[in-house]
Amino acid sequence: MKLLTAIFDRRSRTGLAYLLLVVPIDLLSFVLLIVGSLAGTVLLLTPLGTWLLAVVLRGASGLGGRRRALAARMLGDRVPAPARPVTSGGGLFGWRRAVLRDPVSWRVLAYALIKPPVAVLSLALAGGFYTYGLISLIYLPFYEGVLGYEALAILVTSVILLLLGPWMLRSVLGVERLMIRGLLGPTRANQRISDLQDSRDRAVKDADITLRRIERDLHDGAQARLIGVGMHLAIVRELIGAQAPTQQVVAAVDTAQATLATAVAELRDLVRGIHPPVLDAGLEAALATVAAGSAVPVTVQIDLPSRPPPALESIAYFTVCELLTNAGRHSEARNATIRVLLRSGILVLQVHDDGQGGAYQRAGGGLAGLAERVRVVDGHLTIDSPAGGPTTVTVEIPCPAEDEPVPQGRPDPERRSVGSGLPVPG
Repeated sequence: MKLLTAIFDRRSRTGLAYLLLVVPIDLLSFVLLIVGSLAGTVLLLTPLGTWLLAVVLRGASGLGGRRRALAARMLGDRVPAPARPVTSGGGLFGWRRAVLRDPVSWRVLAYALIKPPVAVLSLALAGGFYTYGLISLIYLPFYEGVLGYEALAILVTSVILLLLGPWMLRSVLGVERLMIRGLLGPTRANQRISDLQDSRDRAVKDADITLRRIERDLHDGAQARLIGVGMHLAIVRELIGAQAPTQQVVAAVDTAQATLATAVAELRDLVRGIHPPVLDAGLEAALATVAAGSAVPVTVQIDLPSRPPPALESIAYFTVCELLTNAGRHSEARNATIRVLLRSGILVLQVHDDGQGGAYQRAGGGLAGLAERVRVVDGHLTIDSPAGGPTTVTVEIPCPAEDEPVPQGRPDPERRSVGSGLPVPG
């Protein structure tokens, strides 16, 4: 019973059900698409031919989307959808031209045409191991005229087939996954275009959010303070004109001066949020300042053979600040380590802490926001934070070469400790 349970686990049952389900779907899709393709090819001598082929290709793309969804639901293999063809020109003629020129549609059609024999063969191979093994094992006691050694051979063969059934099932499903990714999914160029579009959309969204925040902070903060300064100066003028006591005039001037100082401080904080002045001295000096002011003792290790572009330095600075804040506020860490490396055109940031762990990206959380900010520049963020700790967050950002060298006279980049004074881990 345990043997049968292991052989027919949930993964195997789902895989077999998938193979049984896709055979009729693939056969029906093949018939419809082959008939449409042949009719469109025959009618190419007329204007209807290209229209029929475009409709067939569009239908094939729709079927490809259904197959990706089925594979995601039953096999857990989520393949992103390729980018839709870009219509050149308006109207139906532009749509037809785009569909006929779209290589993705032709790949989906090829998948639908070659899939039926593959589906039948896959079901025969994987299902054959299970079916023959089970039938032989169940009917073995009812075989007549079977000698002892023959019964033993049938028994051993049945058990071997059942044991090899999950392996064969995984093999044919692996072929299915490769075909879906290769023919129904995006190509590398197509995926790159999609990633760039996503990066552009995120950059526009991030810029819009930043501009709205600046506008709100200016309107509710510095602007209101400066209006208050103007009002206080008007009061001072009225007091002077009314020959009020000197104490009242001085008090009004002091109030205006304090309000102006608050406005200047708010403007300074606003500018610091856009580009911290400490970055003017370079990323190394900026992170050293962050480490010195951190509530958690921090060790910094930096190896930058050249200075990254200012935009990447700003992203790296705010990323490290956010991660250190999380380490001190949420993880109850006692020590943290910052590593910054530049290798083969990749800027690597790594923040490690010995806290309680359990960090993960959640919608609307700080780590999710950092991941979005990093993806704007084609970077990615990974989290290694098992329950109980430690936590290591690694950020990798493509970094183009800069002609600006690192300032001379800096300390040894291989080992540099700031904040806690602890030795840098090797």
